Amino acid sequence: MSFFRPEARAALWRWREIVAGMACAALGLWLVLGPGFLAAIPGYAFLAGGGILGWLGYQRGRFRTADGGAGAVQVDEGQVTYFGPLTGGSVDLRELDSLTLDGGLFPAHWRLTQNGHPPLLIPVNAAGADALFDAFATLPGLKTERMLATLRADRHQAVVIWSRGPLRPEGALLH
Repeated sequence: MSFFRPEARAALWRWREIVAGMACAALGLWLVLGPGFLAAIPGYAFLAGGGILGWLGYQRGRFRTADGGAGAVQVDEGQVTYFGPLTGGSVDLRELDSLTLDGGLFPAHWRLTQNGHPPLLIPVNAAGADALFDAFATLPGLKTERMLATLRADRHQAVVIWSRGPLRPEGALLH
């Protein structure tokens, strides 16, 4: 028998980093205001750590969606693998050319494109898809806030979130 309803437990689990950040900040505040001067020093560190953990948890919570989609995602050492009922495949993040959120499909799908390979389509609600947040964060120049805003928008077209830039800047001379 559980104390929490399943919906409340799922909501707490989705925002778990924020809850941990608030607990860390509360402990820091108690140390700063309470026992004495020496306890205030680690208290400020707990306050800062709780704030950082809360901010990261806010971003991760916005990225997470309800599970129950088709297939499963696994991220291992820079390689994203999707095991789906109809399709599947893997993409190396170091060789990724573009990342697109395709809202025209139901549910929305991440499209990972790698040169010379067919694009890998991953539903946003696939099991383990929350691991993609950390994987996508390693892409150079990815704007996390733009990715989260696009994910929450109700667009019914494909939106390019990130693409690899040219190897050399425009106008750069070779010699």
